Amino acid sequence: MNVTILGCYAATPRTLTNPTSQVLEMRNQFFLIDCGEGTQVQLRKHKIKFTKINHVFISHLHGDHFYGLIGLISTFSLLSRTNELHIYGPEGIQEIIKLQLRLSESWPNYELIFHELTSKEPQLLYEDDKVVVRSFPLKHRVYTNGFLFQEKTRERKLDINAVLNYEIETCYYQNIKNGKDIRLADGRLIPNTALSFDPEVSKSYAFCSDTQYTESIIPYIQNATVLYHESTFLESEAALAKKTKHATAKQAALIAKKAGVGKLLLGHYSTRYPSIEMFRLEAQEHFEAVLLADDGLRFEF
Repeated sequence: MNVTILGCYAATPRTLTNPTSQVLEMRNQFFLIDCGEGTQVQLRKHKIKFTKINHVFISHLHGDHFYGLIGLISTFSLLSRTNELHIYGPEGIQEIIKLQLRLSESWPNYELIFHELTSKEPQLLYEDDKVVVRSFPLKHRVYTNGFLFQEKTRERKLDINAVLNYEIETCYYQNIKNGKDIRLADGRLIPNTALSFDPEVSKSYAFCSDTQYTESIIPYIQNATVLYHESTFLESEAALAKKTKHATAKQAALIAKKAGVGKLLLGHYSTRYPSIEMFRLEAQEHFEAVLLADDGLRFEF
């Protein structure tokens, strides 16, 4: 599992900073999470192939989280894309995008499939044989969702020496990987644990931006491998965070601690501060495993 940060700053694009957008790679799937201005430029800059992106998740309809989407859709068309593009986002995302396409007479030559979200309860958004993606409600000034990306439990690993020792035929190998015990021709039942190793622990990535401090999200992100949580402000501007329904670095750290996550990845910084290192220092007073997102960084987990 790895995450490439295309942009992680609040409000507006600037000379050296970009609004929210990131690519999560999980089990050979590439998921684009939010799509602020400049996303397609950042994708090129960091050599992420456009053809790998088939699913886009938009947390909410504030411009710094989706204004790059229409440009990306148009560029996909110019590149003769043929794959479907699935877009998951709040109700209204389809109207916004189709209006721009209609008025510019720029209908894509591939299928756009919109999955509009209205529920204030968690929802299953996507599932295949390796990955599950769910939404969960955040608390912001407009309807906003967080997203939880989870690997499904992996197959057990074959202990080839044990399998050969018991002279088990290859037609039973998949059953062993699936966790089944094996009965030999002489009647002996060999437990699966004697024939295989435990699989790698499945990983999960929780994305929370934008939101005020709310412990209501904890059940949905409990024990996540990595939590990306907005930290627009430092605690010195806690009153402003409350007014704008954003979070501070301290508050993000408290959520990470109470949810028992493995690592906390901070982002969505206000550019009023001279250094993003200030966010790490504040958060680490309450939760040790803190990482700082920054444009262009790639994290492997």
